[in-house]
Amino acid sequence: MSKTNRFEKSITKLYRAFHNGTLHPECACQCAVGNICDNKDFWKHLSDDHGSIKLNYVGQVNEKLGKRFNGYSPSELLQIEQAFLQGCGYQLPLKHNHFKPHNPTDKTVQFEGLCAVITVLCKLDGIQDITDYSRLFETDNNRPAYSLDLVF
Repeated sequence: MSKTNRFEKSITKLYRAFHNGTLHPECACQCAVGNICDNKDFWKHLSDDHGSIKLNYVGQVNEKLGKRFNGYSPSELLQIEQAFLQGCGYQLPLKHNHFKPHNPTDKTVQFEGLCAVITVLCKLDGIQDITDYSRLFETDNNRPAYSLDLVF
């Protein structure tokens, strides 16, 4: 499985944010995409609603110009953020009266969001989903098809 540079950098940034306590779904600088974009919030101007994958005019212009932000197109950034928020348990788009987790900084909530992000990052780069544990349960003649150390 060959990982891209943008994938590796994104995973590293998200890992650090998670373990350093600098990951927050409701902050444009500290959410998944905020961390991928070096704790900048410029990306929030690509859509009118936080959690939406619909590009607004600014997002469409940047997309058509082929702009990339840390390797990701505007539409890819919105997909990543939507996955993170949904994984954390938010009702989207993010609005003050929509459902949200009681404690968005809870590690379990963030872990679920990051698992959803990793699935999207893998899909965007055409690599096997590293959060897919199904290979652990594949068998060949009623024996494990893979040893535990070879799966990961």
